[in-house]
Amino acid sequence: MEFSEVVETAGKVLDGAGVVAIVLGALIATVRFGRELRARAEFDPAYRSYRQGLGRAILLGLEFLVAGDIIRTVAIAPSFTSVGVLALIVLVRTFLSYSMQLELTGRWPWQTVKTSS
Repeated sequence: MEFSEVVETAGKVLDGAGVVAIVLGALIATVRFGRELRARAEFDPAYRSYRQGLGRAILLGLEFLVAGDIIRTVAIAPSFTSVGVLALIVLVRTFLSYSMQLELTGRWPWQTVKTSS
């Protein structure tokens, strides 16, 4: 097995792990949402928890997908075009990650958690 085949396989495995993380995370969040609705009968807290679960699953899946892209782009045949596309993908993922972090926690990742004294 050649190096390029190993790298391509590793990239595909990471892509698959990203898809699995998103799908499983969405399924788990959906099941939890249903359970919380039945237990509490309050929509808002259950919905908030559901969105957080989905957001976490998407963020984790994106991490795997970007890792697969990085491995394939850098290890196989780096060109200015492929590195530029990778840079755009990472930029979009970073923007999504920060905006989802703000949505999920109500604060930016670099902000400290406010504690009541």
